[in-house]
Amino acid sequence: MGQRVAIFLPSLDGGGPERAMVNVARGLAERGFAVELLLASAVGHFLDIVPQTVRVVDLGCRRTFTSLLPLIRHLRRAPPDILVSSQPHANAIALLASKFATRPLPVVALRTSGFAVRYADADLKERVAMQLERYLFPWARTVVAVSDGVADELKRVAPRAAHLVRTIHDPVVWPDHADWAAKPVTHPWFSDSGPPVILAAGRLVPLKDHPTLLRAIARVAAVRPVRLVIMGEGPERERLESLAQALGIAHCVDLPGFQLNPLPYMRRAAAFVLSSTDEALPNALIQAMACGTPVVSTDCPTGPRVIMEGGKCGPLTPVQDPIAMATAILNTLENPVPAEVLKASAARYAAQTSIDGYAAVMADALAVDAYTPNGTHAGMAASQIRLQARQNNLRLRIPKPTIELHHLRNHIAPSVIHKHHPKIQYPLIRASHPNQPVSDRLHYRRPNPRLHRRVPMPPRRRTEAPHPPRVRPRIPVAD
Repeated sequence: MGQRVAIFLPSLDGGGPERAMVNVARGLAERGFAVELLLASAVGHFLDIVPQTVRVVDLGCRRTFTSLLPLIRHLRRAPPDILVSSQPHANAIALLASKFATRPLPVVALRTSGFAVRYADADLKERVAMQLERYLFPWARTVVAVSDGVADELKRVAPRAAHLVRTIHDPVVWPDHADWAAKPVTHPWFSDSGPPVILAAGRLVPLKDHPTLLRAIARVAAVRPVRLVIMGEGPERERLESLAQALGIAHCVDLPGFQLNPLPYMRRAAAFVLSSTDEALPNALIQAMACGTPVVSTDCPTGPRVIMEGGKCGPLTPVQDPIAMATAILNTLENPVPAEVLKASAARYAAQTSIDGYAAVMADALAVDAYTPNGTHAGMAASQIRLQARQNNLRLRIPKPTIELHHLRNHIAPSVIHKHHPKIQYPLIRASHPNQPVSDRLHYRRPNPRLHRRVPMPPRRRTEAPHPPRVRPRIPVAD
């Protein structure tokens, strides 16, 4: 079995971020990692698609913030080699728990959304979690952003962790994408010969701005017959149903709820529309393009413009502009972008490319490294050193968190310990951070004196007789 990777999440009841982490777990398990999902509460729709090769652990907590102690107990009882987390609450809890594990645990924190827009719309509890996450980001080994826009914003709001940020998109387009899209659908609108169906998918929350989409559909319906299906669940359902009734389009709007596999609906839709006010990397937009379905999206920060290549794969409309969105939908229905162009663009987000990036992050995080202040390499594998010490019946004192030696200003070079026990061979482990020079790694974390200690130097042995004591000459005193 390969290296043990634990992925900590609040639950699997949500939207794109939870599905993305299940896909990451699937990809790492296929690469030979021993993956386990640590869930504060083991509930959610995506439990049904967790692979059999991924172990699910329920911490039994109603809220994420109350899962700190259960998470620490699990990490001490069955310590993984690396801990991965996603979402602000989970990132903060994972970074705190890693400091109380039996040994220093490298944490890879995943950021799936921007900071500024989410912070402005968040409640007090969410703001506290985001601020705590931002403060604790320097404790992580790597901070993964799902898009370049999120990475740039993270570097601005958390400058002390800017050197840790790395961009890896979500694994979206899998090799079996066509098989999942070919499955049958149960909704009658997708199998009859009626008016074209416009599809939207996402949680029914203010961030998705579905009211703008409803107002745009009302304008489109005044020009030509059309139907709208919005897949998802959330607190905005009653408001959207009331708005559709007020606009007079309730007969051509349907909210069927959450769908575990939306790909068959995307393949049969006339167009897919994204009306969000902020999206880091909308996976639903990529999935629709991979199905060859024409797409329309708002030009919100920061993902849609990159995914649609600046408008090459479909029109980009201003945020909260129903008139522009209605015009874009009508133009797309009349002159859709060829499916081959859409599929070729979506191929950039192949799952294997994303999993390659995560595997590289795991390899870098698991590397045991240390650097001397002048930049020369002085890495050592603590487990191998302890093993050789036991084989040679030697008592060797090595600080347990050797994996964190690159945080020290007073570094321990192998040559220092070699003076104690010449029988031990000290392997050099390659470990370099892709985004930061070696000389800059010494100024971000303070050494913990309780954990990091210098190896005591042995007393110097005298090879010659000591010097005779100095005798002060006596000065004769006259009588």
